[in-house]
Amino acid sequence: MEAFVRVIDAGSFSAAAQQLRLGQPAVSKAVSRLEQRLGVRLVLRSTRGLTPTEAGQSYYDEARIVLQKAEQAELAASTTGKSLSGRLRISAPVTFACLHIVPKLEYLLKAHPALDIEVVLSDREVDVIEEGIDVALRLGSLVDSALIARKLASRRRVVLAAPRYFQEFGKPLKPQDLCRHEAVIYSERLGGSSWTFYKEGEEVVVTLHGRVRVSAAEGVREAVFAGLGLTVSSEWMFTPELANGTVEPALTEWRLPDMDLWAVFPAGRLASSKARTFVAFVEASLRG
Repeated sequence: MEAFVRVIDAGSFSAAAQQLRLGQPAVSKAVSRLEQRLGVRLVLRSTRGLTPTEAGQSYYDEARIVLQKAEQAELAASTTGKSLSGRLRISAPVTFACLHIVPKLEYLLKAHPALDIEVVLSDREVDVIEEGIDVALRLGSLVDSALIARKLASRRRVVLAAPRYFQEFGKPLKPQDLCRHEAVIYSERLGGSSWTFYKEGEEVVVTLHGRVRVSAAEGVREAVFAGLGLTVSSEWMFTPELANGTVEPALTEWRLPDMDLWAVFPAGRLASSKARTFVAFVEASLRG
């Protein structure tokens, strides 16, 4: 079960083998035995990579929950009656952390009075080994498949803008309408100007055009608030504003690729109880 989940998360058998510290043949055999036991094909392999079948996706969704609950149970048992102490050094994207992590650290610190937390905020991918990071939170797809990683959650990407922008220029009714709108473009890896929209088997590729390009997510937020244009962003980046109406979504019947959140650990050593506790804390915070 764990081997299959790792394969889907990592995107390949070789990457999953590196994360599990096993040979690739061993991981392939484990998945094959699972398919034989279940009597269904779970993974489709092609020259473009691998994708889960319909049965594989259903099994993955359930297996991932089972593994998470098992890890949480082990963590609860190992830390019962224990207060964590010492320094925990984490890294996370700036805007995501400021909206979803830093405001809630109070609860973790109260639960562990002897714990110190150092938060390294950066939209770049911090080298977890070189910078002594115990656990890093990363958004999007993982570039370095050799890292020990675990997917924590996913959220939708949406088209959104300030109400006054839509009042002046109108809401797009179909993806092709975006070509006539002014866009605020996030110029880093998680952004870009070309996006693929999906709806009931239909696929539309659109290239956004805009006079404002920003290299930091917080800058994208401020440009959108100022009415400089619409943007494509994950709901995580505008959670409070989507709730209070400061920004409005558009094209909600169309689907964009989801944004994944990962916990990344240094390869070559087991994650500390502090790091695992923090990851459990993040998962609980995002659910709540």
